Amino acid sequence: MRRPIRTSAPAVKPVSLEEAKQHCRVDTNEDDVVIAAFIDAAVSHLDGWSGVLGRCLINQGWRLSLTGWPACRSIRLPFPDVSDATVKYFDVDNVEQTVDASLFERVEDERGAIVEFREGFTGPAVFADRSAAVTVEFVAGYGPAAGDVPQAIRAAISMMVAHWYNHREVAVEGQSVEVPFGASMLIAPFRRTGI
Repeated sequence: MRRPIRTSAPAVKPVSLEEAKQHCRVDTNEDDVVIAAFIDAAVSHLDGWSGVLGRCLINQGWRLSLTGWPACRSIRLPFPDVSDATVKYFDVDNVEQTVDASLFERVEDERGAIVEFREGFTGPAVFADRSAAVTVEFVAGYGPAAGDVPQAIRAAISMMVAHWYNHREVAVEGQSVEVPFGASMLIAPFRRTGI
């Protein structure tokens, strides 16, 4: 299994520029670029494959590639909250095929989402010279809208943006410029650990 690749970005951000400005108590447009950059940084810190939460916030497309069919008859996906999945493979003639959706199901357990193949499924032969012979394309996230993201995560993003907006230096003597403790506490219940 390889590192998953994001195939489509979220359509919206969990916190809008206007919401972040309101939290920062900014009523001009002079720092919009700076605040937008802090929103992006906060979301990057939390979201997706490299984010500390180990999950996607807003629905986004991902692809996971494997060299062949798993012996355990299931494929563990790297995120929870998967709303759609398609399994594809390259047959012995190197032609991409799609597995009928009735031959597998998506399930969630304490570690995240899994594609489980049904009893009647036998993995077809795949093209031998392809390192990514089997792929799963899937959508992961709390939902398509900012309001689908838990309020605690949205509040933590706003807190990080405000903290970074007010403390733009790398280090200030006597002050912490790390992620605010309150934001860390808000996101703690949503972290996926032990994966």
